[in-house]
Amino acid sequence: MLQRISLIAAFCFALASSAPADVITYMITVNTASQLGDAGSLDLQFNPGGLLSQAADLSILNFSTDGSLGGPVLTGDASGALPGTVLFDNGSSFNDYFTGFTYGTTLTFDVLLSGPALSSPDGVSTSGSTFAFSMFSDAAGSVPVLTTDTTDGFAVTVNVNLDGSTTLTNSSAETGISVVPEPATLPLFSIALAALAGFVRFRRKDIPG
Repeated sequence: MLQRISLIAAFCFALASSAPADVITYMITVNTASQLGDAGSLDLQFNPGGLLSQAADLSILNFSTDGSLGGPVLTGDASGALPGTVLFDNGSSFNDYFTGFTYGTTLTFDVLLSGPALSSPDGVSTSGSTFAFSMFSDAAGSVPVLTTDTTDGFAVTVNVNLDGSTTLTNSSAETGISVVPEPATLPLFSIALAALAGFVRFRRKDIPG
């Protein structure tokens, strides 16, 4: 009986984590206290690779900070304004959102990736697409901060791969990143948790008291 419950729970967790993703959302939180009061800038990009990239979309959602934002400069297929929703697609070779930013102690936002490149990879594209987030200590965007990537200045990148999966790179010790579960996976996680709870109750009854 115990083995059966454990197998059911393990199966549900595995199924939830391997389910096809129409969208994937990353929640990004940055501790910017070391830059408090500095007048710098932020940069967000979503660009296709150098060859043939399948269509993909990206949304910046739920942006929050105790710092202050300047006026943005948008390039390519980027629209919107922080702290509202900012939308990107990978239809142009360079899609960029750049804004002045006076640092507070923290900033958070969600990165939602969607589109055919994630939900139905075509098998013929030869390049993925990449989201990149950078922070700078100057208004011109030339001095990266809060990252070990001194070449490109990227704090976080997310690659959309040819098979529809994503690869995350975090070059910032001050940045925390977590995956927001898709609604479709939540019932599976609930089943798994219920199975584990049953296992714990069964074990407690089984222990002499």
